[in-house]
Amino acid sequence: MSTSDQPSGDLTHVALFPSAGMGHLVPFLRLAAALLRHHCKLTLITSHPAVSSAESQLISRFLSAFPQITELKFHIVPLDPLVANSDDPFFLQFEAIRRSVHLLTSPLSALSPPLSALVCDVSLISSALALSATLKIPNYVLFTSSAIMFSLFAYYPFVKMSDPSGDLIHIPAIGSIPKTSLPPPLLVDNSIFKKIFTQDGRRIKELNGVLINAMDAMEGDTVAALNSGKVLDGLPPVVPIGPLLPCEFENPEGRSPIKWLEKLPPRSVVFASFGSRTAASREQIKEIGIGLASSGYKFLWVVKDKVVDKEDKEGLEEVVGEELMEKLKEKGMVLKEWVNQEEILGHRAVGGFVSHCGWNSVMEAALKGVPVLAWPQNGDQMINAGLVAKKGVGMWVEKWGWGHKCVVKGEELGGRIKELMESDVLRARAAELKEEAAKAVAVGGSCDRAIEGLIGRWSKGV
Repeated sequence: MSTSDQPSGDLTHVALFPSAGMGHLVPFLRLAAALLRHHCKLTLITSHPAVSSAESQLISRFLSAFPQITELKFHIVPLDPLVANSDDPFFLQFEAIRRSVHLLTSPLSALSPPLSALVCDVSLISSALALSATLKIPNYVLFTSSAIMFSLFAYYPFVKMSDPSGDLIHIPAIGSIPKTSLPPPLLVDNSIFKKIFTQDGRRIKELNGVLINAMDAMEGDTVAALNSGKVLDGLPPVVPIGPLLPCEFENPEGRSPIKWLEKLPPRSVVFASFGSRTAASREQIKEIGIGLASSGYKFLWVVKDKVVDKEDKEGLEEVVGEELMEKLKEKGMVLKEWVNQEEILGHRAVGGFVSHCGWNSVMEAALKGVPVLAWPQNGDQMINAGLVAKKGVGMWVEKWGWGHKCVVKGEELGGRIKELMESDVLRARAAELKEEAAKAVAVGGSCDRAIEGLIGRWSKGV
């Protein structure tokens, strides 16, 4: 029987503490919705000011949809970019939140009923452990990427000591990862990202548990290796709670492409989108447009050329170019605003997804059974792309490298899109994964059982 049928969940009060960036925020809010279905009482810690308008708007829609959730507004202490040695607004926010966490002790202590557990973002582990120790509650982390990426996170401090010069990083029971596939900021000495990654990686064993938006059909073997101690002795339980389902509150207001898609045949459209943090160069934007137009397929393309949406003031014609825009209008739809990606991927007209391979996007494609053309841009995306290719649900052109470092020509991109859209093998494997994902999220499925088990642990204070 699901916990949603039991009243005991009402006694379990959990604080959720996300960090900066839509890739971190979205899975937290989806987790919150899942916990509410199991009758948890929730407090959401929201950091102010937010980096992006998209984050602020999503939180606002979420709180309107779930008024039973308590919002704890957390005003962080500003961080000097010169002191932090970074100009990345999201990494600066990570560090600013970490340095301000001690200010949460009093307001969290005053909550009623008292907290049963704290679930924090992976970028906040060290600070959150101190906080939960003071509050005397269990501390869990929501890891917002894949299980294989978590394996790297857990083992990385030992890799750097044992093999500082090799081209491959070997992780026990997992395999080897080329150093060229590591998140680029991890290879920059004294970067905020490297500092957090290495510092917090050493403290994973102090956590009570790790939640991952993963499912057995994609990463069951990796999760099993983590939980058996084959990757690293002494790790806390790693709980695959995915795929976390998108929710209605995520739907933004604005231009919707659904009516346009309704006019088109099944699997005739390629969807191209590169996430909330990927800012393509004007040269690459032009080549993407040429590639989409030459692929022979209708397309829906979301354009982004600024890292932070608050800086994004130019219109489509300015970004893409008026001449190219005129040509593109005949063959597809080009948008510049935030769209409901899950809804688009679920439309019958969409047959392929050109993606940066952010983990949320990978899981959404799996839920909808859409094969992926992986084009990593930064962060964990090259590791995710490798998993997509290994599982046969997409293709990865490794020679393209990191999207922010080289320009892929439109002619080659168009050819790869054609290959993606016409592959019966990829389509069949993606359909199989969709069935597995549906089983996982059903009542009594692996995702449902995992969340039920977590609430049972939290209700006992463990």
